[in-house]
Amino acid sequence: MSTLQSAINRASDAVAVIVPSKPTPSVVTYKDLLAEVLSFQQKLAAIGITHGSPVSIATVNSYEFIVSFLAASWQRGVAAPLNHAYKQEEFEFYIEDVKSAIVLVPKGAYQKGAPAVKAVQKFNAAIAECYWDDQKKEVALDVKELGQLKGKDQQALLKPQPDDIALVLHTSGTTSRPKVVPLSHRNLTRTMRNIQQTYQLTAADRTMLVMPLFHVHGLLCSLLAPLLTGGSMVVPTKFSATEFWQDFITYKANWYTAVPTIHQILLKHPTPNPLPKIRFIRSCSSPLSPTVFHALEKTYNAPVLEAYAMTEAAHQMTSNPLPPAKRKPGTVGVGQGVEVVILDDAGKKVPQGTEGEISVRGENVTSGYLNNPEANKSAFTASGYFRTGDQGKLDEDGYVVITGRIKELINKGGEKISPIELDNVLTRNPAISEAVSFAIPDEMYGQDIGVAIVLKPGQKLSDEGVKKWVGDKLAKFKIPKKVYFTDVMPKTATGKIQRRIVAETMQKNEGRAKL
Repeated sequence: MSTLQSAINRASDAVAVIVPSKPTPSVVTYKDLLAEVLSFQQKLAAIGITHGSPVSIATVNSYEFIVSFLAASWQRGVAAPLNHAYKQEEFEFYIEDVKSAIVLVPKGAYQKGAPAVKAVQKFNAAIAECYWDDQKKEVALDVKELGQLKGKDQQALLKPQPDDIALVLHTSGTTSRPKVVPLSHRNLTRTMRNIQQTYQLTAADRTMLVMPLFHVHGLLCSLLAPLLTGGSMVVPTKFSATEFWQDFITYKANWYTAVPTIHQILLKHPTPNPLPKIRFIRSCSSPLSPTVFHALEKTYNAPVLEAYAMTEAAHQMTSNPLPPAKRKPGTVGVGQGVEVVILDDAGKKVPQGTEGEISVRGENVTSGYLNNPEANKSAFTASGYFRTGDQGKLDEDGYVVITGRIKELINKGGEKISPIELDNVLTRNPAISEAVSFAIPDEMYGQDIGVAIVLKPGQKLSDEGVKKWVGDKLAKFKIPKKVYFTDVMPKTATGKIQRRIVAETMQKNEGRAKL
């Protein structure tokens, strides 16, 4: 991201980041941000972080997240953001899977023995608290345990190369093991430029950052793209519907991007009066219903632009364009710096208007999953198209219409959840014989989680017991909304469980299904 570093250097005295803390907000210029990132990079180098060192970041949205992410990638390390709300078991999986050299946690996490800390200690990674030190006026790297970095020599300050892996994220798959997506500096820079061009972002634009920075949505569209343009961002630690518009108006934001769930929550709260001038509202990561689209435009008097993105494409692939170009509710727009085609099962393009698998090709797309040749073979065509797993078509204007999901992921308000992961956790319960998880319709999230359970003979387990079992082992958003108990799970002639049929049958019978 040397391109980004140059952009940050050029912006100098302009405001980059506003943290709406009370009683006084923190206002950071580009000059200050650059100095802080370079200082933090030196701290990482001093403890042995170098080319290819995985740096896991398990903190909330914050100035220190921004600084540590940029510093790790500029040191040619591999930034690996993690959901700070994970349970210990989840942290253990991700820390082991990426072979973290160091894990950054919030202030006080070490003394409390937070889940991330306990997980780190199992794998001998370094642990450091990362926070704003008000006395020293800097982002602190307070190393608590050096782990495998003990005895490492101080490293030289490095400059990132375009093909270095800058970021790794996991994407939940239809197999039991999440896939690791490596994204290079080249991938990220291309997406930043694509987003800049799609929304005509300039230094005059300021976004309200409400998406988590451990997702590509928040990281690429709300953070990195604005930095590339010399724009700025308001960064609360979390989304708050009661404070959103107050902060938006106070700090003079003029656009935001979010999942449909957040848009719906905002619509249920009082509309600011007078309305701020909103240049556009972007929606991404799960389908936006035409009803919500029209309600947003009517309520906030701003164009709503639905986009389509995936981790494997370093976020954005398509988007509805700004006015005066046509924006079409029910579509996710047109390709933005990427080639979008619809392919049949054999990998051949189908005629316009015909349904098939939405597939993309471009400089922003990952070169392939890490250490997963089988997944790469099925996900990429011989001509280099990435198969998204989404079914769709191109309408008469070439706009992409998503008509279904080929893969079985549950998309809960933009959180992609693997049903296999849930199945595996549930079947570890001594009372459960079989478990099948699936998506159920939900007004707020688009989809939520349903699970069908077959108990072992003589065993008893309540709905709440099932939810508690999952909640003790996985993040809160993975807890099923509905639990269906059944005596028999439908299977194919070869003994395979038909997830789709299980889902349809459970919802049809609502309760204890007799199959």
